[in-house]
Amino acid sequence: MTEREYPGPDEQATHEQGTPGVEPSAGSAGSASGATDDWPTDDTTGLPETEPTRPYGASFGQVDPSWPQPQVAPAPAGYPVPGQAPAGYPVDYPAEYPAAPSTETAAPSGTSRLPGWTWPLISVLALVLGLAGGAIAGSLVSSDHGSSSGGVLSVQRRTAAPLPADSNSVAAVSAKVLPSTVQIIAEYNGKAQGATGSGFVFDKQGHVITNNHVVAEAAGDNGPIEVIDHDGRHMKASVVGRSAVYDIAVLEVKGAETLPPAALGSAQQMRVGETVVAFGSPLGLSATVTSGIISAVNRPVTTGDGSDSSYINAVQTDAAINPGNSGGPLVNLQGEVIGVNSAIASLGSSVTSDQGGNIGVGFAIPIEQVLVTTDQILRTGHAEYPIIGANVRGTQKLDGATVESIAAGSPASKTELKVGDVIVKVDGKPVTGSSDVVVAVRAHQPGESVELTVKRGSKTLEITVGLIGKTG
Repeated sequence: MTEREYPGPDEQATHEQGTPGVEPSAGSAGSASGATDDWPTDDTTGLPETEPTRPYGASFGQVDPSWPQPQVAPAPAGYPVPGQAPAGYPVDYPAEYPAAPSTETAAPSGTSRLPGWTWPLISVLALVLGLAGGAIAGSLVSSDHGSSSGGVLSVQRRTAAPLPADSNSVAAVSAKVLPSTVQIIAEYNGKAQGATGSGFVFDKQGHVITNNHVVAEAAGDNGPIEVIDHDGRHMKASVVGRSAVYDIAVLEVKGAETLPPAALGSAQQMRVGETVVAFGSPLGLSATVTSGIISAVNRPVTTGDGSDSSYINAVQTDAAINPGNSGGPLVNLQGEVIGVNSAIASLGSSVTSDQGGNIGVGFAIPIEQVLVTTDQILRTGHAEYPIIGANVRGTQKLDGATVESIAAGSPASKTELKVGDVIVKVDGKPVTGSSDVVVAVRAHQPGESVELTVKRGSKTLEITVGLIGKTG
């Protein structure tokens, strides 16, 4: 900011009126526009009287000869006499100095000056407006920027209220679901705490849902299984039943009766692109929350090997899922479980439930299948899956699955299906290999039927096959 000279009385009054927050000087109210402190005042109002009138009718700017005249002191010795050139100067030096310009400006003809008492009033008004403007500006600065330190305004802080609890934000969903989410530690490879996974509370009876592969080894040799809730409380658990085919296990946890059961939703109603939130204990980090979207639905996925192979008609998500997330809930923005996190894809390998890290391709078992399997386990202690009684193998062109064998007495043996037929569709949906056929069949329940579209040479056949249950 550049410095400037202090303004005169008139200029100061204008400046004070147009600059809120700057207080006028104390002397401005009594010295505006020629008013002097020695003017007489009216005894009744206290305001200055009007300017004294001149005693004779001369024009403005002329001098009354009766008024005292200024005395001119004689020039000091040696100074040139006015009207004569100084000695030694050129002869063309002007004989007379030009008259000095007048510093007074005559008032225009026909105009009159404002009465003297108005200037103090204007000054007071400017003072009031300046103080009011300063107060308003100060309140705005205080409300917008908070407190100040060292004369510098602090960084603007967030003053908006938190989102309401039912805002359907990830934070609201987390607050709702975390109390229902647990960490699971089970025996693995002979170590009491060798496996870590996740789960969620299913009901008020203390049942917890998790993946079969999290507790499979502990269940096989009656090893220890421990559940840790959101508050860090440790509880003992036992296996009620499990299904390797669907990778689902149901635990009974002593003390989990006091935990809130998770709300259940529907995977079938989810659309690609919808936001989902994954809960669990990846890499042993309990109560971890990640979010993403639904990347695909009805994705055929096979995990494990041999007798522990799982065939899942999965929900695919890009929410971060890592080892330890297995068995945790995948929920929608209403805080409802729509799937159970089960597997991830990793670079350089196929889909796995145990190894690798997140690359944005994770899979969850649809909650519809979880409910069917859980209901079977709680009612009977074991789970069933449907079969048609035929073995199939994928084609080289990835355009279907060839029937290799048909079991005697199976549902397939009672239909027109023959060895060598190529299944190209199940329930009207194209299949590219054997896994697609198995997953499509196991998406049903025992007692239902499926529609197979079969190619036999140049013929295309539609064959209906019933389904029977098998324990596993």
